[in-house]
Amino acid sequence: MELLSGADMIARFLQDEGVERIYGYPGGAALHIYDALFRQDKVKHILVRHEQAATHAADGYARASGKPGTVLVTSGPGATNAVTGIATAYMDSIPMVVLCGQVASHLIGEDAFQETDIVGVTRPIVKHSFAIKHPSEIPEVLKKAYYLAATGRPGPVVVDIPKDMTAPTERYEYVYPKKVKIRSYNPVTRGHSGQIKKAVDMMLKARRPVFYTGGGIVTSGASENLTALVKRLGFPITTTLMGIGSYPQTDAQSLGWLGMHGSYESNMAMHHADLIIAIGARFDDRVTNNTSKFCPTAKIVHVDIDPSSISKTVRADVPIVGPADSVINEMISLLQGREMANAEALPEWWTTIDGWRAEREGKLYEASQPGERLKPQEVIEAVYHITRGEAFVTTDVGQHQMFAAQYYKFDKPNRWITSGGLGTMGFGFPAAMGIKQNFPDDVVVCFTGEGSFQMMMQELSTCKQFGTGVKIINLNNGTLGMVRQWQDLNYKSRHAHSYVESLPDFQKLIEAYGFTALKVEHHDELDAALERTFADNDELVFLDIDVDPREHVYPMQVPLGAMRDMLLSKTERT
Repeated sequence: MELLSGADMIARFLQDEGVERIYGYPGGAALHIYDALFRQDKVKHILVRHEQAATHAADGYARASGKPGTVLVTSGPGATNAVTGIATAYMDSIPMVVLCGQVASHLIGEDAFQETDIVGVTRPIVKHSFAIKHPSEIPEVLKKAYYLAATGRPGPVVVDIPKDMTAPTERYEYVYPKKVKIRSYNPVTRGHSGQIKKAVDMMLKARRPVFYTGGGIVTSGASENLTALVKRLGFPITTTLMGIGSYPQTDAQSLGWLGMHGSYESNMAMHHADLIIAIGARFDDRVTNNTSKFCPTAKIVHVDIDPSSISKTVRADVPIVGPADSVINEMISLLQGREMANAEALPEWWTTIDGWRAEREGKLYEASQPGERLKPQEVIEAVYHITRGEAFVTTDVGQHQMFAAQYYKFDKPNRWITSGGLGTMGFGFPAAMGIKQNFPDDVVVCFTGEGSFQMMMQELSTCKQFGTGVKIINLNNGTLGMVRQWQDLNYKSRHAHSYVESLPDFQKLIEAYGFTALKVEHHDELDAALERTFADNDELVFLDIDVDPREHVYPMQVPLGAMRDMLLSKTERT
């Protein structure tokens, strides 16, 4: 029998669970845990400079690896600083376990120093939460936390740990729980065979089918099976923003991603489809636009692990509750030896789609001329080419995020890392940091803007301490670009507080941390700057690029319209 304190149980459990890195910031209520971590050497603690960065770094790791990220914060402000990152993970269904120190049990409810009811605060933005009542339950509770975070529809789990539960003077038996069972939690492991058969029958009879796939494909590891299914049928496929990379974007059957700023051909194909096969997507408002006008001629097959997501906003004709990988695999089996009932219709459908593609070919943006400010689109394309499309790419939120999604093509899952549901400015840099620390041999690029970067730029200090060589591409237009775009379109160009004034000299700022910073002001400086930026994979380089502040992101769906209703430029619309 091994007797350990609550704090030592936590440290030992993390080792036994295979956690390699934990992101956090110490404080009084968590000091027993920090002392236990200090006395072991298997789990590495990454000291961030703000608790929000801890959650984003753990989130980035989770998105890149498919494994839960781990965070440790103290009570009160430490826990509340983590709230934005918890909400970010929750909205995008990212597995994460957040360990929160809490004031001693006898002080809870007394408005004690640095006391916050973090379980209550985070209740709407977690998959589940626990409060430790006795040190002996720590191993079982932590095992449940990691199991809940990673299974079913993934999400963040908060564990609230009062300081007296980790006191070094009290010791209890420690046994690592190899299995976990939660009576009220039984996520499905396969879809309903009858419903899957109905879906396959509809797919074989469809004349204008489209696959519409989301982040559930990525989180469930279903990309390989999805690719096999789409290739077997020859159907067009479009993804959500979160589903980018779930199917190779350079493949001819890929229409790109859909929705608010999705491709012209993907939105048009969705609107005119007679069958939509939605897998691991939740019909988010940034996809559907006006649900009353959404895809009026289409029957809908909807596959999702979360039954509450099915028919939540758009009614499904064939609902299938189950994990994407398992359902797709069964679909492939049912298709063996069967052919399309309307074989002549699919080539006609592709002719229509190729016509939409041709309409926009060469009209996506006007490239800059020598002496002019660069267009953000051409910067993204240049980074894509120099990295050969193989980098981990994180973004902050705004125009640069949309441009990165449009012009960097992903052929693998887990490489596109962005805050989709919550749209969190400040996410990109700490997420990139978390990925690079766990995948040091890979190139990790963060596309950011001067507004977003300043929200988490203190993490340059973390990168300095741990030697983290991310590449930061700052598309600097001196304005909150997406806000300004909406003000141009809807507020007669009244740019209320969307210009970012009093910007720092980014070169001096980055150099003050001991890193390399480069400035690009003109078209002819870009190639050499990119060569220097990516010359050493282990070096953090900040590339500050002046881009045209007048550039808008197109296509852009017309608010309250159908999917086919899009602005194509400042002077064109469908």
